[in-house]
Amino acid sequence: MKIVIIGGGAAGCFCAVQSAALGHEVMVIEKNQQIGRKLRITGKGRCNLTNNCDTETLMKNIPRNARFLYSAFSVCNPQDIMQYFEGLGVALKTERGNRVFPVSDQSAEIVEALHTEMQRLHVRIVHDRAKSLIIENQVCRGVTCEKNQYHADKIVLAVGGATYPATGSEGDGYAIAREAGHTVTALRPSLVPLETLERDCAEMMGISLKNVKLSLKYKNKLIYEEQGEMLFTHFGLSGPLVLTASAHMQEDTGYTVHIDLKPALTPEQLDKRLQREIAEIPNQQVVSLCRKLVPSNMVSPLLGRCGLSPYLKNHSLTRPQRMRICEELKNFKFTIRGTRPMAEGIITRGGISCKEVNPKTMESKLIQNLYFAGEILDVDAYTGGFNLQIAFATANLAAMHF
Repeated sequence: MKIVIIGGGAAGCFCAVQSAALGHEVMVIEKNQQIGRKLRITGKGRCNLTNNCDTETLMKNIPRNARFLYSAFSVCNPQDIMQYFEGLGVALKTERGNRVFPVSDQSAEIVEALHTEMQRLHVRIVHDRAKSLIIENQVCRGVTCEKNQYHADKIVLAVGGATYPATGSEGDGYAIAREAGHTVTALRPSLVPLETLERDCAEMMGISLKNVKLSLKYKNKLIYEEQGEMLFTHFGLSGPLVLTASAHMQEDTGYTVHIDLKPALTPEQLDKRLQREIAEIPNQQVVSLCRKLVPSNMVSPLLGRCGLSPYLKNHSLTRPQRMRICEELKNFKFTIRGTRPMAEGIITRGGISCKEVNPKTMESKLIQNLYFAGEILDVDAYTGGFNLQIAFATANLAAMHF
């Protein structure tokens, strides 16, 4: 069969090699001058390829429409992806949290492996921008692009989402799908930094915290809680814990973030530690005490929240003042104003309604011979390689059913 795949990202390229390996004539339409531009920057340029876990764990890391992906994962799990890329000559390693990376720590190695395989299988890459689908009697016959029309037996829409527009993910696919009659659910960024109302984040800009516990609450109801790493920025909060927390947010307002800076200590244990530190340096200023507890750039915001003068001597601290320091260390609170813009999200939440796509084939239920793969679908996951696993698995499932 003649297959046209719109989009040369992770899903599009993987669908291409899987389709061509089955003997189909495959063309990939990519508007950029190189394939895999977004893939090259994933995992901070290291490419977190997948997560070395079982299907049950995969499903737990997909907050919306996980069941839709069951068939895709049943025939293409993380171990299958690892075996495939190792078969292409890419040495892989598994790091903390079962995250899988190339041993080289170079995402370009993944892109080049796919590109080489596409060349070996005679996949044709055409640099053009898709505008609309050619549909006759509810059957997709091809795609109209800026430069030409391309006809095929099967069409795959795998153009990604709307985040990182500089890589080509500009949301084109949503307009194309809507024109074809598909429903596109509400779009918002996910795995995205958060803006806070509190201005002291700017004072702490650049501080990276490890082994802290972050809790996300919506109107005082606990939504998410995890221990790990985070980062302060000029606008608010970022880092792994914050990005994952953002995936649990259904809207912008009503959320608070609570950071336990000393999760290994109970409030009582923390107070005893403070008393010991005070006993060692009783005549020094409270600034010196706080420097033993938090990074230097956090001292001023901490004292400000506690309502304490930096010139106060340690031996002058009253018990209520000491308790106030403990409270802040165990509950450093921020009010969330909203997420950063769509362009700064790692992935897009929302997309083609899963109700309109056959989960066993990835074919449209509305338009015959039209398939979807990757981020354009209304499925997204937490950080850790899960989103690329979704891209590869849905692309593979579509290729299996041409």
